[in-house]
Parts: sequence; structure tokens; C-alpha cells
Amino acid sequence: MRTIGLLGGMSWESSAEYYRLLNNETRRRLGGHHCAKSVLLTVDFAEIEAMQRAGEWEKAGHHLASAAVTLQEAGADMVLLCTNTMHRVAETVEAAIDVPFVHLVDATARRVANAGVRRVGLLATRFTMEMDFYRTRMERHGVEVLVPDGPDRTLVHDVIYQELTQGLIEPFSRDAYRRVIAALERRGAEAVILGCTEITLLIGPADSPLPVFDSTLIHVETAVGLALRPDA
Repeated sequence: MRTIGLLGGMSWESSAEYYRLLNNETRRRLGGHHCAKSVLLTVDFAEIEAMQRAGEWEKAGHHLASAAVTLQEAGADMVLLCTNTMHRVAETVEAAIDVPFVHLVDATARRVANAGVRRVGLLATRFTMEMDFYRTRMERHGVEVLVPDGPDRTLVHDVIYQELTQGLIEPFSRDAYRRVIAALERRGAEAVILGCTEITLLIGPADSPLPVFDSTLIHVETAVGLALRPDA
């Protein structure tokens, strides 16, 4: 099995979920006492979040690229950037390493397209919903992305940063997310992407009238598949 490098800490709550899912998926496939060979490097989210607010994406990209190199030097045979939003700088991270970079958006887009879905709603941070890096990558796979309207984008974003990244799970926020998904369905969404790694801490398939694509789980399943390829 190849060693999976996890570039996490954005936030640590979701990185802990990555680690749990990674090992669950490995045990599901291999059974017994098997767990994933992995290396986890956690950055300080306070530093990354400040760069996000300041629009210092290039600086953030170089910061994460340096962290990815450290993962590679620690023995990682591939690198996962354990955050949707920071895939805004994925190209910078990928260019800095010699091992494969497992792109979260590509993995999610392939899963959506293979399911025959052509129009999908996206719940994510404001950066992910309003910048074009996610939407453009999805469109390469033939998938159209719908995002919530302005007030709902603010609500979704604020719940992520003010609650989920702080470890707070509020029932009224779950109800609010259900309402946002219902609004996306009325606009023609055929499914919904949980496009922020913390969102799965709040809602899941049971909360949605639409099929749910959990980007975190898809990312993990893709990585484990690569790590267990016969040529590994």
C-alpha cells in the first residue's frame, strides 16, 4: 500500500474526519487489522484563514506548497489537500511536488458525472461558491454548478467559519442548510455537493431531498483506491 500524505489543519476538525474515513475505508477494503499507511501534516488554520481574508492567495499557495514538500520528504507517495477552499491554489501545491496530487474537485466531478448528474448544487465557503476555480473544474467534466443566492451563501459560509471550524454543531443550522438545499432543488439542481470538508459534520444524505455527493468521502475513497492499486 502506498503512503497517503494528508495536508490538513483547515480545519483540524475536518482533518480528524479525513483520518477516520481513510482508515475506515482501508479496513473496509482489506479487513482485519488493516489501516492506512499515512502521514499527516497540520498547518495552523489561523494563518491560512488570515491569508484568505486578505486575499493573499499566492502567499497561501506557497505556504501550502512548502508543507506538501515536507509531506513528500516524510515518505508520502501521494498528497491530499484536505480542504475544498484551498484547492484555489492546488496548481501551486501540485507543481511543488514530484508525487501525485489527488485533486479533490476532479475526484468529485468524476463521481458526479458518472452518476449521470449534469446540474449540481454546491454548498461550500463563500470563496469556493463565488470564485470560479471550483465551477470551472467541474465544467471540464460536463457538470454545471448552481450556488445558493446571496443571503444563503452568507448563511452557509458563516456556519462553516463561526460554528463548524470551531467544533460547534447547532440544530438550527442543520435546519437552515436543509432549507438552502430545498431552494437549490427548486432551481433545478439534480444533486448537491457538500463542498466543504466541515459540512459533513453537520448534515448528510438524510438531510437532503437530493442525492448527496460528500467531497470528503469521495476524496478519501479515491486516494485509497490509488494507494491499493496492484502496481503500488
